[in-house]
Parts: sequence; C-alpha cells; structure tokens
Amino acid sequence: MNTATLFQAKKVVFSLEVFPPKKDTPINVIYNTLLGLRGLPADFISVTYGAGGSQAQQDKTCEIASLIQSTYHMEAVSHLTCVNSDKEQIRHALEKLKASGIRNILALRGDKTPGVEPKADFAHASDLARFIRECDPDFNLIGACYPEGHSESDSLEEDIEHLKIKIENGVSHLITQLFFDNASFYHFVELARARGVNVPIEAGIMPIVRKSQIERTVTMCGASVPAKLATILSRYADNPAALMDAGVFYATEQIMDLLENGVQGIHLYTMNNVEVATRISRNIESIVAAKNACEA
Repeated sequence: MNTATLFQAKKVVFSLEVFPPKKDTPINVIYNTLLGLRGLPADFISVTYGAGGSQAQQDKTCEIASLIQSTYHMEAVSHLTCVNSDKEQIRHALEKLKASGIRNILALRGDKTPGVEPKADFAHASDLARFIRECDPDFNLIGACYPEGHSESDSLEEDIEHLKIKIENGVSHLITQLFFDNASFYHFVELARARGVNVPIEAGIMPIVRKSQIERTVTMCGASVPAKLATILSRYADNPAALMDAGVFYATEQIMDLLENGVQGIHLYTMNNVEVATRISRNIESIVAAKNACEA
C-alpha cells in the first residue's frame, strides 16, 4: 500500500517507528518487539537507518521492513539515508527494497559522521528524493520536516523553502522530527501552509520515559523543552516508575491536544518500548477511531 493513500481514506493516520538492533546484536531481538506491536492499530511501521549508513545497517533495515509486511502483515516504511552513499549504492538499496516488496521510503540525508567525509552525490534529502523518483517512480516517498527548523538552516522560513524542494522532487507526505511544545508544531504548519506546502504532515511524538533519554534525546534533536516537561523530568528523573507514568501522560496529553486541533497524523517514536507504545496507543485509540468514523 502507498502510505499517501491513507490520508485520503482517514482523517487521522497513526503510525509507529522502530529501530534495528544495535551493531553486533542479533536481528532476532526485534521479533518480540514486533510481536508486541502487532496488535496495535497502526497504519504503518517505519524502520530507521543506523548512523553511518553501512551496508550491514541497510540490510537490517530492509530485512525488518520485509518482516513487518510478510510475517506481521502490517505496512512498512524503510528509512533510506544518502549522506554516506553514492548513486550506485542507493540504486542497489532500491533494488533490494523492491525485491523485498517495500514500496514506501522515508528519504533522508542522514546525520554526518564525525571524521567521515560525506559522499558527493547527494547533498540533501531532496537530491535523494529526485534520484529515487528517476530510478523508479513506483516508490512512494516520505520526507522529514522540523517544526523548530533544521539545525543547519538559518531560519524556519529558509528550512520550509528547502522542504518545498523535497515535495517538488516527489515527497508525498511529511513526518516531523520530535517536538515537545505543540505551539511550535502549530506555528510550523501555519507557516508551511502559507508558503505552499500542501502535503499531509504527521506529528512525530517521542515519550520521555527513562532518565537516559533526557539529555541524549533532547540534546541530539535540539527540541525546546517547555517548563511543564522540564519540571516533570526534574521531579521524577530518579524515580523510574514515576517517570514512566509521567512521560506517558505528557505524551498522551500532547497527542490529545494535537487531535483536537486537526492534526493529520501521529507518528509515535516507540524506541522499541512495547509497553510505552501500547499504553499510549490504548489511551488514544478510541479518540482516533471516533474521528475516523466521523470522516467515513
């Protein structure tokens, strides 16, 4: 299924994201995660691409995406990065994805690896999108967007102009980087729409439920932390059970506000945590179903 068609059939799309096992970890550790997520009402599951974009990481992503479709019978989206790949490597990856029955690709530049010179063929995700479209127009392309602006852009306005190039090059819908302040998302969507971005935009939500996530996640993604969330993190950082409950509550409350304000989709960054994904999914399941029933 082309994920772009989901937005034509539903008022709200709900999707999940998982990541491949870490380097040197057997791939079968992902099986229990997928089994646990299988019963959730997700419209698709995306599979991330490891930092560096090695052939082994690419193969893991493809294998897991294929497993999601063939064994768990859920639609899969494969991430594909290009910062450390040349055209021949991307062409090979596309052939493998096609042979595995994967038709949906999240086209990303990927993070630059310290000490590694990026390949010259693809400077931006928009270049990758154009190349994929030229190689095989049957692939459905998804793009990333940044409610608070990409770290390498001078302004949000400039970032949206770059985003428009992705769409011109074939991207059919967008998934945001994680954010914790819905006001940032609403401002971004309003600005993007005013500047001609008309494809569906899914809101990317990551629950903060473990102390180890706090500095790593917030620092790496560059998302601002509202005072309410900062208080939660400070108060419960050393109480794992309380932090879990508070993190699930904050993410649920964030999603509920988005749903009430017309968001087109929720993309939940699960961090391979079945319990968290299940709790949040159950919290919003009836609301999403009611909205989609009204649409029908």
